[in-house]
Amino acid sequence: MASESHHKENLHNLQLEDEGQHRNPSEVKMSQIVLPCHANHCGELSIGQLLKWMDCTACLSAERHAGCPCVTASVDDIYFEHTIGVGQVVNIKAKVNRAFNSSMEVGIEVSCEDLYSGRHWRVCQAFATFVAKRTDANKVQLRQVVPCTHQEQVEHSLAAERRRMRLIHHDIIQDLLNNKTFQRSISEENHDEDEALPTERTRVESVELVLPPHANHQVNTFGGQIMAWMENVATIAASRLCNAHPTLRAIDMFHFRGPSQVGDRLVLKAIVNNTFKNSMEVGVCAEAYHRDEPLRHINSAFMTFEVLDEKGRPCPLPPIKPEPQEGQRRYQEALARKKIRLDRKYIISCKQTEVPLSVPWDTSNQIYLSYNNVSALKMLAAKNNWDLCSKKNNVSLYTVEESQSLCFRVEFEMEIPAQRAFILLSDISRRHEWDQHYMDPYVIALRSVALPSHPPTEEFHRGEVVCAGFTIYEVSKSVSKISYYNQASPEVLPYISTDIAGLSSSFYSIFCACRQYLLDNIMCTSAFTPSAL
Repeated sequence: MASESHHKENLHNLQLEDEGQHRNPSEVKMSQIVLPCHANHCGELSIGQLLKWMDCTACLSAERHAGCPCVTASVDDIYFEHTIGVGQVVNIKAKVNRAFNSSMEVGIEVSCEDLYSGRHWRVCQAFATFVAKRTDANKVQLRQVVPCTHQEQVEHSLAAERRRMRLIHHDIIQDLLNNKTFQRSISEENHDEDEALPTERTRVESVELVLPPHANHQVNTFGGQIMAWMENVATIAASRLCNAHPTLRAIDMFHFRGPSQVGDRLVLKAIVNNTFKNSMEVGVCAEAYHRDEPLRHINSAFMTFEVLDEKGRPCPLPPIKPEPQEGQRRYQEALARKKIRLDRKYIISCKQTEVPLSVPWDTSNQIYLSYNNVSALKMLAAKNNWDLCSKKNNVSLYTVEESQSLCFRVEFEMEIPAQRAFILLSDISRRHEWDQHYMDPYVIALRSVALPSHPPTEEFHRGEVVCAGFTIYEVSKSVSKISYYNQASPEVLPYISTDIAGLSSSFYSIFCACRQYLLDNIMCTSAFTPSAL
C-alpha cells in the first residue's frame, strides 16, 4: 500500500481549475480507485482506509489556506450512506468553510463513481477542525475566508454554529445524564438477564508501533492512520458480540487530545458499550507511550455498527450486561449519545426535504432544534429563484413554489441600525462584540414543533411552518435591510393566497406596522439579556 506522503503528492496533480467556474482557493480533490488491498472481506472499501484518504485531503486543504503545517483537532459525526466496492472510484473534495483564530473548519464530501455505468452517488459528508502549527514561536492568526457563492455563504455562516455545538457537546451529554426524565427512562429498561451477553467478551486491546510510513510530513502520527487503527479494533469488538461481520454506519466525533510521534507505541482499546434494537455502540480510545513514559490519551470515538442479513436489512442484536461502575457508566452514556445522535440526525443531518414538518419538542434537543432553525432559514435565504409578486412603497413580496411547500419573503429597507433592529425583533443582541469573527447578518429563526399536550387530530389539518424568521443586513451604519422568510406547508396557503395573487395588501399593512414599531422604539434601551442563538 502506498504511503500517505505518496497520496499527498498525487493530490497536487489533481488541482485543475474548472474553466469558467468559481473554484474555492482552498479546495483540494482526491480520486482513488479501490483495489483489493483497500477492501474488507466483503470486497468493499475499508472505512479505515476511507478515513485516511479523507483526513489527508482535508489536511492539504487546511494547509493550502493556512500556508503552514496543520494538524487534525477533531472530526464531527459521519454517517455512511453507501458502501464502495473494489474497482469503483472514490472522489473526495475538501475546502475550508471558515477560519477562526488558529483553527478552521474543513468541509469534506465523499462520492463514489462506477466507471462502467458512469453512475455517481454520495457516500458521506464530514466536517473536520484543523489547527495551524508554525515551526517558529510566532502565534498563528489565520486569514479569514471570503465566501463567493450562495453555498459558500451558507457554509461559512453555519460553521460558527457547528463550532459552538462542538464546544458544548460534553455539557449537553452531562445535562442529559442529569435529566430526571432521562434517568427514569434508563431505570425502566428491563432486559432479560439470561439473554444478556457480558460486555467483557467484546473487549479488545491491540498495540501498534508508529513507523515512518505512518507519519505525516511533520513527523507526527498521521491522524487518518490513528482513525483507521481505531476503526479496526472497534470492528473486532463488534464482531465478538454478534459472531458476524458488522457494518459501520456512523461515527461520533473524533477528538484528538494530543500528538503522537514516530517511535510511539499506540495502545488501542475497544468495547461494546450498549446494544439497541438493531445497532450497537462501540467505544474506542487510543493511548500512546514511549519507552518508560506513562500512557497519554490521544483520541476517543464512538462507532455505531449494524449486522445486515442477506437482503441488506439490519438484524436484531442481543442485549448486553454491563460491568459494575465503569461498565454501567459507559452503558448510560451510550444511551445519552444515542438520544443526541437521533436528535442530530432527525433535526440537523438529514436533507432539508427530509426534515419532518413538526419536530417533537423536548428540552434535550433544544440546542439542535435551534441549530436547525438557523440552518434552514439561511438555506432558504440563499435561494436564488425568488419571484417578485408585488411591491408597494418599498415593501416587496417574493415567493418560491416547491413540491410540498410554499416559501415567501417580505423585504424592506429603513433607516435603523441593523443591531438595533435585531434587538427589537428578538432577545438576542451584541454577538459581534464578543465574537470578532461573526460577521454574518443577524438571524431570528423559528419553526413548528409538536407538543405532547396537543397531538395531531383527524378533525384539524395543521398548517406547518418548516422555517420562518428574519435576516437583518447592515446596508450602512444607519440603514438596514430587513427580510422576513417563511417556508410553510400547503395548509397555510389560504391565509396568504390573496397577497400572492395581488388581491390584498395585508402583508404590506403588517410590515408597515413592523416598521413603525421599530421607529417608535429605535431610541429605547433594551431590557433583554444578550445571549447567543
